[in-house]
Amino acid sequence: MAVNLLGSNDLDARIILNVGGTRFETLKSTLRKLPATRLSKLTEQLSYYDPILNEYFFDRHPGVFSQILNYYRTGKLHYPTNVCGPLFEDELSYWGLQREDVEPCCWMTYTKHRSTAETLSILDSLELDTVRSSRQEVIKKFGWDDNYQYVQGRLPKYKKMMMIIWQIFEEPRSSTIAKVVTVISIFFILVSILSFVLQTLSMFRITEIDFVDVFINKTATERTPTLNRQQVHPSFDVVEWICNTWFIFEIVIRFLVSPNKTEFCKSFLNIIDFLATFWFFFTWALTKLNVNDNEALDLLSTIRIMRLFKLFNHHPGLKVIITSMQYSSSVLWLLIFFVLIAVAVFASLIYYAERMTTRHPNENMF
Repeated sequence: MAVNLLGSNDLDARIILNVGGTRFETLKSTLRKLPATRLSKLTEQLSYYDPILNEYFFDRHPGVFSQILNYYRTGKLHYPTNVCGPLFEDELSYWGLQREDVEPCCWMTYTKHRSTAETLSILDSLELDTVRSSRQEVIKKFGWDDNYQYVQGRLPKYKKMMMIIWQIFEEPRSSTIAKVVTVISIFFILVSILSFVLQTLSMFRITEIDFVDVFINKTATERTPTLNRQQVHPSFDVVEWICNTWFIFEIVIRFLVSPNKTEFCKSFLNIIDFLATFWFFFTWALTKLNVNDNEALDLLSTIRIMRLFKLFNHHPGLKVIITSMQYSSSVLWLLIFFVLIAVAVFASLIYYAERMTTRHPNENMF
């Protein structure tokens, strides 16, 4: 019959616990403070009791146990900062304690490993270190793993070609051809944006001048030049056509070989690419109809600059930045809110300070 040492009347007797080679000594009454835990059910019949040394041996972490034994003594469970969070959780589970028993002062430090684990799982999902997906992984993305032809080892050639082309355009580091395609894509993106920027400079624009007859007096007139409008140099149109031809070719090929057409159309970067390409042809058509002198149309043309976001697909570090911004959006919005408050306050102060220093309010150019 098992005898519960902690249930005897001699509660003031001392008991020795050997945890990982470190001996701890406490009172039996101390271990009774937390019932339904491992230490509250110690008996001499247990396998980890040593009758020769008269001690209980546990092959566990002694550093964590010192905090657990202190919990029995004081009723407050603190987190040791020299151990990892998952190790502390395993020790709590072994000794029969709950993680909710951790004191509030240590809760943020203790739970930090959970957010770290979530961040690591997110980074793993980005496949930052993946150079080339295996054949099985690509087939699974296309949903062909249950295909009868694949099971029989007779996958059609066009499906094999789709897999190869998909890896070339979606995995920039998967092969030499994929790297070349990536370099070409980045080149055309940068050339298109550079062309758009240079078009705004007057030195690259052609000025059209009309001559009108101006009466000098009742009998004489003089031809006077007047500014009609400015046009972009024709060479920029050639550059834009070459760049957008590549963009059309790229987005069409990527759509045709995409494993999931719906997800492809919902992608933010693909939407930007489509709108930028569509807007180029739309403005070109308006130019041919002589209705391109619209500032709103010129403003919407800036969407092509957003093609820079496509570079995030080609560099792992940029993916990390975007992911960090997504999961820190609440903090970023709070920062933007306080910046706007500061802008509003100091802009008002500057406005009224300048207004007070101006003798005539109408002369204020602020």
